[in-house]
Amino acid sequence: MALPQQKPVAAAKPVAKAAGQATTQPSAAPAPSQAAGGFSLTPKVDGFKIKAKMTGTVKDIADTLRTISFLEVAPEKDAVNVVYVESRDINKNPYLFSILKLKKDELEVLYSIPSEIAPRKRKLDVIRYLLNILTLVESSFPIDNKVLYQLIEAAVKDLLESVTMDYSKLYTAYDSMKKDADDLRKKVERLQDQSEALTTKNYELKASNDEMQLRIQALEVLSDDALKAKLQEWVMEHNGEINVIEFTKMYKVAEARTEQMLNRLVAEGYLEVLK
Repeated sequence: MALPQQKPVAAAKPVAKAAGQATTQPSAAPAPSQAAGGFSLTPKVDGFKIKAKMTGTVKDIADTLRTISFLEVAPEKDAVNVVYVESRDINKNPYLFSILKLKKDELEVLYSIPSEIAPRKRKLDVIRYLLNILTLVESSFPIDNKVLYQLIEAAVKDLLESVTMDYSKLYTAYDSMKKDADDLRKKVERLQDQSEALTTKNYELKASNDEMQLRIQALEVLSDDALKAKLQEWVMEHNGEINVIEFTKMYKVAEARTEQMLNRLVAEGYLEVLK
């Protein structure tokens, strides 16, 4: 199995490791490499070491790590190499990758840092990935937790230091605006509930109003006897004459019914038609 190229690491000067501390191995400055159709920038490579002890066999550790489909595992006589290639360049060479070397007495970590990813963030991502891997082999490859904690603390500190004051202010403003947005959302929900209640109430009032209108209209309709009396009163008050159109407008009675009732009054002898 071909492993990702580690030429930048070979060009780095070795760093002495103090007892109980993780060390890093920064690579030399990257040089552009010829690629089909143009140039591609080789990513930087960095790394660190952690004191550990291989209590299990190389075979057992390799078999455990092979259960992870995206890992490439290459055992040696006294070590296990674990390669994780996240992306490749246009020449299919590993571009975003990390290499774990589990040795008898230490864990060595190498990882690439593409130009578009901040080194501090990349280191934190690698540590997070490393913690997941270590949970799989903790019984056969215990590490020095003190050194790991120091490494995590340093990575978090570096990341926090990279956050500018402007960003902190921006996040504070965002957090405040988010709270305001949540309050407004709750207010909108309450207003929507109130609107729905008012809409229901409006429907009820409209139905009640329609019912009242029907009752009023029923009361406004003149009975036959009342209509006869109104017609006789009108004729007496208007010198024996009647304007059917004016009468129907005043008493809201259909012209046909008015004429029909006039004919009945004539037939019954209450009115007389003068020629």
